[in-house]
Amino acid sequence: MRLLLVEDNELLGSAVHKGLVRAGYAVDWSHSGKGVLSSLASCNYDCVLLDLGLPEVPGDVLLKSMRTRGFSVSVIVITARCGIADRVKLLDMGADDYMVKPLDLDEVASRVRAVLRRVQGKAPASGNPEHGPLKLYPSNRMATWHGEPVSLTNKEFWLLEILVRRKNQVLTRSQLEEALYTFDVEVESNAVEVYVHYLRRKLSPDLILTVRGVGYQLGPECRNV
Repeated sequence: MRLLLVEDNELLGSAVHKGLVRAGYAVDWSHSGKGVLSSLASCNYDCVLLDLGLPEVPGDVLLKSMRTRGFSVSVIVITARCGIADRVKLLDMGADDYMVKPLDLDEVASRVRAVLRRVQGKAPASGNPEHGPLKLYPSNRMATWHGEPVSLTNKEFWLLEILVRRKNQVLTRSQLEEALYTFDVEVESNAVEVYVHYLRRKLSPDLILTVRGVGYQLGPECRNV
């Protein structure tokens, strides 16, 4: 699962970012509202954590713009406003949930899980990606192979998830790098190759095919033995 954190406060943002990464999520962190709509258009986020007190573009204006432009991504608003009228206004504008500062990191992760469960409950059964004997459970960052649980690191899971969700496509290395890293982390040149190697070793050598000169793609389901 990939989240977008929009928070300009360095200390709070850093704490929330680290807490959500520890909880097993891929988290991109934007320090202002500028460029958020472009990010939503270019990346398939599962949830946005949106601070209201942002520079350049206030969070409530951004939330309204997101819904006006048709972005259906779940949004949890982070606010210092605690009045009933403020909460009602935010929910009516399209927020899925809200949290009042100061934040508890365990509660943040819990709220994210709750919002994602609601979304998955409305989704068809195919919401849990699968490919032959491989099944993924993104809400728990868990995978099974022939019904047996497989221990995966966060980055192994993120890479595997994008391959399964887009299994009919050949993905370039740069596309796969986006699944591994957040905006503020430098990409290692051989990271994709390393994690593909780990996944082949843990699951099957035939699971991920190398398309020379292009990138990677999942192999046919019948070959995943």
